[in-house]
Amino acid sequence: MAATAPFSRFEWMIAWRYLRARRAEGGVSVMTWISLLGITLAVFALIATLAVRSGFRTEFVDTILGSNAHVTIYQSAEVTERGQLDRSIHDYDAMADRLREVDGVIRAAPLVKGQVMANLRQSNAGVEVFGISLENLKTIPRIARSETAQGDIDRFDEGVAIGSGVAREIGAVVGDKIKLISPNGVKTAFGTSPRVKSYEVVYIFTAGRYDIDRTRVYLPFAEAQSYFNREGRASEIEVMVEEPEAVDLMALELIRAAGERALVWTWRDSSGGFLRALEIEDNVMFIILSILVLIAAMNIVSGLIMLVKNKGKDIGILRTMGLTEGSVLRVFFICGAFTGVIGTLLGVILGCLFAIYIDQVFSFVNYIAGGGVWDPAVRGIYQLPAELRFEDVIKAISLSLGLSFVVTIFPARRAARMNPVEALRYE
Repeated sequence: MAATAPFSRFEWMIAWRYLRARRAEGGVSVMTWISLLGITLAVFALIATLAVRSGFRTEFVDTILGSNAHVTIYQSAEVTERGQLDRSIHDYDAMADRLREVDGVIRAAPLVKGQVMANLRQSNAGVEVFGISLENLKTIPRIARSETAQGDIDRFDEGVAIGSGVAREIGAVVGDKIKLISPNGVKTAFGTSPRVKSYEVVYIFTAGRYDIDRTRVYLPFAEAQSYFNREGRASEIEVMVEEPEAVDLMALELIRAAGERALVWTWRDSSGGFLRALEIEDNVMFIILSILVLIAAMNIVSGLIMLVKNKGKDIGILRTMGLTEGSVLRVFFICGAFTGVIGTLLGVILGCLFAIYIDQVFSFVNYIAGGGVWDPAVRGIYQLPAELRFEDVIKAISLSLGLSFVVTIFPARRAARMNPVEALRYE
């Protein structure tokens, strides 16, 4: 007798009849539904977690690269005539020109930085002042192209630009005049007098990071030099590059262009610890959710074992009629694999919908909880991000189907090796 082709039509027909359990075999039907639901929820949780993980890292890195220097160039300290340590850069224009000539550098901007207190009426907030030119400020994506910005950035030379968190903290709006108070002011016979100066708020930005919006104030470069008593000097050079992910490869070339006393601090140096912790957390979460998928797939084994027991007589009859062990194995493999495929498909659909409509889902959860579910002061960013990546979806599908197919083989082999004589002896 010629061997039948694998996965023939009659094998699919038998498997389909077994999946549609009669009322008397309700236990098998219940186990099938439990297996299906378990696989669906596990795949949904895996895709949703991978999407949130990818979105969180993308948003975090984007806020770093969109509002901070990719590379900061500063100088090692030297002792002045008064015995003080000085890190100021005197030839900042020439250094910036040399840095711009390095391949891959798209901007090099001198900065003056200092920490002061911002005051408006009875409100105060500690802030960090960045002295920068209008031309260079316009090249910072998250600052110049802020979607919720207020005011006119072109008036920057007439006042200051402040973060939305600073504005909220002191109650400032565009047009208000705020005071910047520095304890390192004018030295007099009676000690150091704090330096106090008023500036009009001409621009309010939202960079997307709570810590930046809450602390950052931009001041025109020349005005910042005067305010901090650093005429003719800069604190550091802010460098932007075309490929921020490959910034470490450019470090040596940037040091050569900057000069002997130059030191380099990249965005990976400042945020590398957090990114490494995030990567470790991602790997741990993937392992945990993979175990969850495995547990869900094990329900398929339970359902198939019950199905094999209930169909023992049928197996015996089919074997005496000439059905091969391979055909029996494939029949029960189809039963288990079908559950895994349908569960995976439903889980992928739910996971993708969750990632696509994350804002609506989060708003609903926030409404049910009465607000305050997401604290930007703790999380750093203002909302729960999600980024659906094709490779993450493929990874979830491969894991789910792979586990479903593997665990299905064992009960299917048990059914195939069942002795037809033993199966029919007590029937």
